[in-house]
Amino acid sequence: MTKLISIIVSVLFLLIACSENSKDQGISDTEILIGMHTDLSGPASMIGRQSADGANMKFNEFNEAGGAHGRTIKFIVEDHQYTVPRAVQAANKLLKKDKIALMMGSLGTPMNNAVLTDQLAMNVPNLFPLTAARSMFDPFHRLKFTSGSTYYDQIRTGVKYLVENNNRSKVCVLYEDTDFGQEVLDGVKDQLKEMGMSLIETASAKPTDTDFTAQIKKLNNAGCDVVALGTIVRTTILPFMKAKETNWTDVDFVATSASYFTVVAEQPNGAMNGLYCLNSVIFPYYDSANAIEKKWWDDFKEIYDTDPNTGALYGYIFADIIIEAINRAGPDLSIDSFVEAMESLKSYEDPLKTGTVTFSETQRQGTNISYFFQVQDERFEIISGPISY
Repeated sequence: MTKLISIIVSVLFLLIACSENSKDQGISDTEILIGMHTDLSGPASMIGRQSADGANMKFNEFNEAGGAHGRTIKFIVEDHQYTVPRAVQAANKLLKKDKIALMMGSLGTPMNNAVLTDQLAMNVPNLFPLTAARSMFDPFHRLKFTSGSTYYDQIRTGVKYLVENNNRSKVCVLYEDTDFGQEVLDGVKDQLKEMGMSLIETASAKPTDTDFTAQIKKLNNAGCDVVALGTIVRTTILPFMKAKETNWTDVDFVATSASYFTVVAEQPNGAMNGLYCLNSVIFPYYDSANAIEKKWWDDFKEIYDTDPNTGALYGYIFADIIIEAINRAGPDLSIDSFVEAMESLKSYEDPLKTGTVTFSETQRQGTNISYFFQVQDERFEIISGPISY
């Protein structure tokens, strides 16, 4: 009898252990752990901080409303200062110490690329990273979900538009020497090849560079009349302003969604007026916003004592999509049921009505449209779009 009891106890312990091991990390009966590694104190902190705040705002609304199926969300944000080594360190903490279930809104192409392999191997989905790199959904992986159009498609569209509509013929590229910058460079090369044109000149920079005198001089001397920018916020502002300082004005600068942030357009005295840019969503300015957008703006400012920027918009709407999938997954939440719920989203409209996303068993890019903007009077104004790829 003692031996039989011992065997039964051993089997029960084994069953319990197997059950626990089969559970996805970061999901309990009462909580879902979601992580983000982003820039809170580096060169892209104006994006990272507000995207974290926007997501946190939406998650708090969810929690205050009682969560879903007995679960609330715990949101953990780590600072990578827009550097790859710190991104790896931050992601390791989130994945292995905090044991998050989902990663969302992590900033930067090279930062995401550096951690994706290990992250996906741990069965942790990568949701709506703040990068429009093709690698965020291609090659296909069931745990990769992204939202808008790619840098590659955006810059091809921008170059084509300026050549055809602004009578431009000498295209050049200024790019950050990173995975992100390479994506933009590849897009320009492929577009020019399609149009039977040659790339005139290139100039590269580091994400931390603050002096673009040499790069602007090099591109000006080459006679460029279009400069495609593989740059992000500060590295977009500084060379554009340097070109104006040197009276190089007979040239069009075109950037991607990596530069579509209000801080770029709102540089004092119209310093960025004339810059072209592409992005998948339209940021609502307060004086022309609808009632829903104004309420969101007012609520954000009341919480954080600052006006929201494009990063806050991204964080809020991406968190909303994740919450919708959590609700659809039902009480038996797992990574598998969450992925299936994401795949069920068809033309899902975010709460601010900025656009819709559609996913399926084979589609991981939520939308593939862009708007073409130009900075006019310190604002991004639409000059074309939406453009479908």
